[in-house]
Amino acid sequence: MVVEVEGFYGVYLLFCTNPKYKGRIYIGFTVNPERRIQQHNAGKHKGGAWKTSGRGPWDMVLIVHGFPSDIAALRFEWAWQHPHVSRRLTHVQRKTKKQSSFDFHLMVLYHMLRVAPWNRLPLTVRWLRQEYHRELPPLLQPPLHMPLAFGQVRARPISKTPGEKGQGESGAGQERPQQRCRVCYDTVQSEEDALHCFHPGCSLTAHILCLAELFLQNEPQHLIPVEGLCPSCGNSVLWGDLIRYKKGCYGDLEEVSGSQAHWVDELHS
Repeated sequence: MVVEVEGFYGVYLLFCTNPKYKGRIYIGFTVNPERRIQQHNAGKHKGGAWKTSGRGPWDMVLIVHGFPSDIAALRFEWAWQHPHVSRRLTHVQRKTKKQSSFDFHLMVLYHMLRVAPWNRLPLTVRWLRQEYHRELPPLLQPPLHMPLAFGQVRARPISKTPGEKGQGESGAGQERPQQRCRVCYDTVQSEEDALHCFHPGCSLTAHILCLAELFLQNEPQHLIPVEGLCPSCGNSVLWGDLIRYKKGCYGDLEEVSGSQAHWVDELHS
């Protein structure tokens, strides 16, 4: 099964399987994982990076996605590539002689997920190749609002709202029912600015900024919430799950132990 995510920004880890260069890794940014791994393995003349060109084949083994913008993802990519230059990662120990580049950068990643500003983002850590998965000590596990997932992922084009459909498509000429924000009660002009609750029977529609301000009432020093109570159904919800539901990748996560446990993709053989 391949999970499709709308509005995709991801930072990935490559592993070289060429016996001559085996064990080398590469960290990069992409908006289309499937296309990007093909470019890396095709060489720099096909769009791949010069550092990976001629050294393949490469496996894309891990990707972190859910960044709010390409700038946020690119900053994450740079810090992951240069952990000892980033002022946010001064506490991370340097690589030892016995430590592989893969294990070292995996350790760096999990440190990154636990420090600001990344520790509040609605990120998903997705192992694209399960055979590369490494178990880490509890102190290095991602925050509880960041799911650990398995399986392939594909970027999905941002869907058009009904008002933007072509004349030949179904729904042309029909007006979308007016929706009001459950927080400020003003009209929601665009689905791009709206969030909906995923709990069965809940009809929540709210502006992203309005709901964020509501969730941050007790944490005014932060810009991105972690969790809060749905103003419509009253259930506790993780901000990241609302974002994943909006982007179309929430349905492939399975709760494993309690409302604040890690979420894992259903594995399909």
